Amino acid sequence: MGRYDGRVAVITGSARGIGFGIATRLAEEGASVAVVDLDESAAADAAGRLPLADGAKAIGVGADISNGAAVEAAIARVVDELGGIHVLVNNAGITRDNLLFKMTEDDWDLVMNVHLKGAFLMTKAAQKHFVEQKYGKILNLSSVSALGNRGQANYSAAKMGVQGFTRTLGIELGPFGINANAIAPGFIATEMTDATAARLKMDVEEFRKLNAEANPVRRVGFPEDIAAAAAFLCSDEASYITGQTLYVDGGAKLG
Repeated sequence: MGRYDGRVAVITGSARGIGFGIATRLAEEGASVAVVDLDESAAADAAGRLPLADGAKAIGVGADISNGAAVEAAIARVVDELGGIHVLVNNAGITRDNLLFKMTEDDWDLVMNVHLKGAFLMTKAAQKHFVEQKYGKILNLSSVSALGNRGQANYSAAKMGVQGFTRTLGIELGPFGINANAIAPGFIATEMTDATAARLKMDVEEFRKLNAEANPVRRVGFPEDIAAAAAFLCSDEASYITGQTLYVDGGAKLG
């Protein structure tokens, strides 16, 4: 018996990186999974690579999560094809890094629309099903950058906004059997952080090494590290935890 047998999990931005790591872990534990991504072909490919348990299914869903109509259609499709929804992971994210005086209005709006508006729209669409069934698990992805990071005024503001959003969800939805929590990852080795190294004109391995040296456990994180925390927070074992943000960062914020 897996912790997620009979459960349906919707994970945004899960065609790759942290999202795919979470999708993989929940699939391993028995969940049927909807891989939601802007690129439907990439979502379908990722869904096809998940290690599904007997009887579980996976689908790839293309959706712009910053568009209300697209979100409603995506959730309706998940419920129709997978038979319901029990877990929502708001993971989708983008970066448009720049120092404040160089940051454009589009840089700000794009990041806010994906991280905050996207999480709002997905949660609003899913909670209708959660409230009706008196059960639901919501997990939002924040970041250590919520505490401030040079060149990321937009991203930092969005990721701290995610934490406030999560606390409010805990207050509003707790009486309906719904738990809402957040994970704030530290440095995680993904395509996104590799792209940051490229933008800084640094070798990927050197970039990872420098970030590993910046935390007490002296290593970088991997999607599997976040997936392990997600698998707990979205499970019934965490039913007395809500409105919280768990920093999974190798102790980086201790300094």
